[in-house]
Amino acid sequence: MISPFQPSFFGLTDKYTESVYEEIFNLKYHGGWSFIEAYSLPIQLRQWFVKRLVRQFKEEKEQMDAANRKAKR
Repeated sequence: MISPFQPSFFGLTDKYTESVYEEIFNLKYHGGWSFIEAYSLPIQLRQWFVKRLVRQFKEEKEQMDAANRKAKR
């Protein structure tokens, strides 16, 4: 028998799954993590590393912008 209702409460949504893979990609590409290392991290720890990586890039960009402004003087 087929249920007329979509089982939206079982499993992960496609959007959530994609966001997890984006986090793993960024940790692999920018942080040198292996897929298994990034995938095996607890969710909160993986998200912390991604947020920290974003903060690092912002700080580096600010430093480069400041150096460029200084060089143009």
